[in-house]
Amino acid sequence: MSVITFREAASNAVRFWERARVAYNLVLATIVVGYFIAGLPLSKEQITFDLALGLFLLAVLANVAFCAAYPIDIFAQFTSFNAHWLRVRWTVLAVGVLFAAVITRFIVMGMFTSAT
Repeated sequence: MSVITFREAASNAVRFWERARVAYNLVLATIVVGYFIAGLPLSKEQITFDLALGLFLLAVLANVAFCAAYPIDIFAQFTSFNAHWLRVRWTVLAVGVLFAAVITRFIVMGMFTSAT
């Protein structure tokens, strides 16, 4: 077992998670756009500056939450389970994307559906 430096672990984490961030954001954006399109023409009438700011805020918070994976990943790379972790960390990504997708769905349902 070779010794890994913090720099190597951090670089490895950035390489994996920043590539994954693109897919994460695409999944969430697809959900928002899908609900917007499904709610037309009512959803078009609901677009306001405040709604846009709210969506921006939620997008930033979703990306902050995504960063929670970094300390876990770096810590796991320093354990004796390093080789196993590097093979299965995609499962953490998959669960995180699914969790964020469910939260996004519920929030967007409230934004683009009729209250009547």
